[in-house]
Amino acid sequence: MSFASGRSRWSDVWLVTGSRAVSTCGDFLAATALTLALQSAGAGGLAVSGLMLAATAPLVALAPLTGRLADRVDSRLLLVVAGLGQATACLALAYASHPALVIALVALLASGLAVTQPVLSALVPAMVRAEDLPRAAALNQTAGTLGALAGPALAGVLVGGFGTRLPLLLDAASYLALVAAALLIRTRRGGSRRSDPATAPGTSAAPAVAVAWRLRGDPMLVAMIVTIAGVIAAVGAINVVEVFFIRETLHSSTTMYGLVTGSWTLGILVGAWLFARLARRLVDDRRLLVGYLVLLAGCCLMILLSAAVPSALLLVPVWLLGGVGNGGANVFDNVLLARRVPEASRGRAYAALGGSVQGASMVGFLLGGLLLEAATPRSLVAGCGVAGLLVIALVVPSVTRAVRAARAPVGVPPAGPAEAPALRPGGVAEGGPVDPAASAPRQVAAGAELATHLPSP
Repeated sequence: MSFASGRSRWSDVWLVTGSRAVSTCGDFLAATALTLALQSAGAGGLAVSGLMLAATAPLVALAPLTGRLADRVDSRLLLVVAGLGQATACLALAYASHPALVIALVALLASGLAVTQPVLSALVPAMVRAEDLPRAAALNQTAGTLGALAGPALAGVLVGGFGTRLPLLLDAASYLALVAAALLIRTRRGGSRRSDPATAPGTSAAPAVAVAWRLRGDPMLVAMIVTIAGVIAAVGAINVVEVFFIRETLHSSTTMYGLVTGSWTLGILVGAWLFARLARRLVDDRRLLVGYLVLLAGCCLMILLSAAVPSALLLVPVWLLGGVGNGGANVFDNVLLARRVPEASRGRAYAALGGSVQGASMVGFLLGGLLLEAATPRSLVAGCGVAGLLVIALVVPSVTRAVRAARAPVGVPPAGPAEAPALRPGGVAEGGPVDPAASAPRQVAAGAELATHLPSP
C-alpha cells in the first residue's frame, strides 16, 4: 500500500478541505431547496423519491467506469472537467422549469459526482503518511459536515425569501471552487505517473497498469460494504419521509426543517473527530470493523427513537447522537479501505463502495416514496429504525466470519499510538495543522453519511 512518504502535504489537504466545504454547502443548499419546492407545490412522496433517484442512479451505473478513470486518468484533468460540467448543469437547473429537464440536469450533476468522488477519495491517502490518515479523514469529514450543516439551514431562509433560483445559482458557483482547488493541488495520481516508495509527498500516483486487486478477495472489505449497503437500504426511506415528518406531522416551518436536519450533520462533525482518535489506536483492522458495526447500530437506534418525539425541537438531541455515530462510521470505513487496498486500485475501491451505497440508497428512496402512499410518516420513521437494527443483527454472523478469517492488510498498517503525533484538544496535531477523506444521497449530487442518515466514501 502506498501512502505519502516523508512529510504529509497539509497544504493540499487544506485545499481539498476548503473546496469540499464550499461545494458540499452548495449541494445541500440546492438539494434542500428542490425538496422544499416539491413539498410546497403539493408533490407527494413519489415525486421526492423520483428526484432523489435521479441524483443517485448515475453514481451506481457509472461506478465501474469512473473507478477505472480515477486510477488511469490524471486526477487534475478529471476534477477540472467534471467541476466545469457540474457548474454548467447547475446554472441551467436554476432556469429550468419542465420536470423532465430538471430530472435530466439533476442526473447530470450526479454523473459529475460519480467522477469526483473516487478521484478525491483516492487522492487523500497520497497526500498524507499512513499514521496521519485518521486525522485526514476526520478533517475531510469536518469540511463536508460544515458545508452540509450550513446548506439546509441557509436553504430554509433563502427559499422562504427568494425562491429556489438563488440557491441553485450559489450551487453552480460552488463547483467553481472545486475547479480552482484542482488547479492548485500538487498531489496528483493517474495518467502516466507511477507510484514509488521514494517519491516525495504530492507526486504519488497510480501506475499505468493497476495492481491485480479484487474486492471479493478481501472478506473484511466485503463484510463492511455489505453491512453499510444493507443498513442504508433499510433506513434510506427516511430521506424521503423526513420532510413530511418534520413539516406536516410535527408542523414545523421551512427554517425549522433546515435547522433540525442540520443537527444530524453537526453530530457527524463531532463524531468524526471523536472517533478519529480511536481509529489511530485501532491498528488491528478486525477491531475497526467491529467498531464500525456498533456505530451503525447506534445510528439505527437513534432513528427509531426519533419516531417517538412530539415536536421537531426534541429531534435535535436524538439526531445529534445519531450523527455522532454516523461521523465515526465514516472515518472508520475510509481508514479501513485505505489501509487494505493497494494505492493503484483505490479509485476502483472507492467507486465500488460508493456505487454499493448509492444503489442501496435507491432502494430506500423507492420504498420511501411507495410507502408514504400507504402509511404515516411517523410509522415509517419507526420502521426505518427497526429495519436497520434487523439488518445489523443479520450481518453479525458474516462480520464474525470475516473477522476470524481476516488476513493481514495489503500494505503496512499505520503506526501505533506511540509513533503517531499526539493530538491536542480540538484535533490539531502537535507541530502542525490538521487534515481530509470522504457521501450523502440526500444531496442533489450526493455521495456513505447515512444519506441524511448514513452515506460517504
